[in-house]
Amino acid sequence: MYRTIANIAKRFFTDAQIYKYGFNWSPMYKRSTGKIIEVSDDLHYVKIKIPLSWKNRNYVGSMFGGSMLSATDPIYMIQLINILGDAYVVWDKAATIKYRRPATSTVYCEFVFTTEEIRQIKLNISKKGEIDITKNPNIITKDSTVIAKLSKTIYVADKTFYKEKRKLNT
Repeated sequence: MYRTIANIAKRFFTDAQIYKYGFNWSPMYKRSTGKIIEVSDDLHYVKIKIPLSWKNRNYVGSMFGGSMLSATDPIYMIQLINILGDAYVVWDKAATIKYRRPATSTVYCEFVFTTEEIRQIKLNISKKGEIDITKNPNIITKDSTVIAKLSKTIYVADKTFYKEKRKLNT
């Protein structure tokens, strides 16, 4: 459903606008309490904020850790799907979060892919058919204090390779 809506919206809006407002208006993402505040035109950079509010405040008054994880979880996968295009399959494979200190105010997280990383991803997939990518962003406060360290593993494959692999595993 979301992909269909995005394809229709491409007639009127840029990819960056669709990415930002699509996430922010999506009921699935709104429940995480996260909000996308910045997206580069090429989608290689995304910044989110997660404000501390009554919706995500835990028993001891700091931010519920699940809110931080859910607000950060889908970003890289959808970012890569849009950057790489329809010739690739992209799936979230694993996520871990290590909390360093309680979040007692709004926190932020940046998701970055360099042009070189994207080139390397495509090159590695052309050689191997599939790869896992691990990204390690931090959730930080306004003054750059690290609240939590994330580790996201994303599976990326050539679509033809992926279809053949699934046939063999059925």
